[in-house]
Amino acid sequence: MKTIVVLGASDKPDRASNMLMKRLIVRGGFVPVPVHPALDAIAGVPVRSTLGEAPRHPDLLTVYLSAERSSALEEDIKNLEPHKVIFNPGAENLELEKRLAAAGIETENACSLVLLAQGQL
Repeated sequence: MKTIVVLGASDKPDRASNMLMKRLIVRGGFVPVPVHPALDAIAGVPVRSTLGEAPRHPDLLTVYLSAERSSALEEDIKNLEPHKVIFNPGAENLELEKRLAAAGIETENACSLVLLAQGQL
């Protein structure tokens, strides 16, 4: 089971983060951990309000936040110590990527939905 933290998870069905949550659940083999400050649950999965409430050392942190918002969470991301961080389309953040790489955290600009569909997540 791979633990995947979804930062910027949404309960809106048309959002990519919501689609990812549902597909992770249906596909199986994943423990999705949605993070959003104002939601209680997404697709029946309890939502964590902060990264500090997510399990440390997840296999993956997939980011669906703007660069401005994700930059403000840099220390929380580093403290989470994910094995890898994926910045989804629209969430790219070159400066944060550089700082995370310097801290030994692998990063990638990619679409988590596409990676899941290709069996690369």
